[in-house]
This record gives sequence, C-alpha cells and structure tokens, in this order.
Amino acid sequence: MPAAARRLCAHSVTPRFAPGVRLHHDIARERWVVMAPERMFVPDETALEVLRLVDGARDMDAIIDLLAVKFAAPREVIATDVRAMLDDLVVKGALRA
Repeated sequence: MPAAARRLCAHSVTPRFAPGVRLHHDIARERWVVMAPERMFVPDETALEVLRLVDGARDMDAIIDLLAVKFAAPREVIATDVRAMLDDLVVKGALRA
C-alpha cells in the first residue's frame, strides 16, 4: 500500500478532497458523484454517508465516531470499513490526508 494511503490509518489524520475534487449532486443523473479532473466516481449510499463527513475539519476518529453512533454499529467494524474506503480514494487521487 502506498505511503499516502497508510497515513489515513492514523487517528488524528484529517482527510480532505484533493484539489479539483468535490462531492457534487448531479441533477442530470439524479445522484451524488465525486467529481475529479477528467473522471467521476459514483458512491453508493454507504460511501456517500462517509464522504459527506469529509470536510477537511473532522479527523478520522470524529468521522468514525459519528458513523458508529448513526448506524449503531461496533466502532471497530466502522473503522475498518471507513479506512479501507478512504484509503482507496487516496490511492485513486481523490482524497488527501
């Protein structure tokens, strides 16, 4: 795994969208998309819940805590899933730590 992706595993890391990347509601497609230069990602409902919390202010712990409460799920399960998803977006260049 690249070093950039490994950094998201740290609790105090604050994920943010990379320059030129944003979460956007596409009216024509009637869905949320992650817009990036020359590409687009279509998140499912679960990924969208996570991406809505990526605001450049919340760190990984805060995002995981909010989702664990919202979904009444074990924090460890949420943490594993959130880190894997965000790490994948770092590798794809959509997020930065």
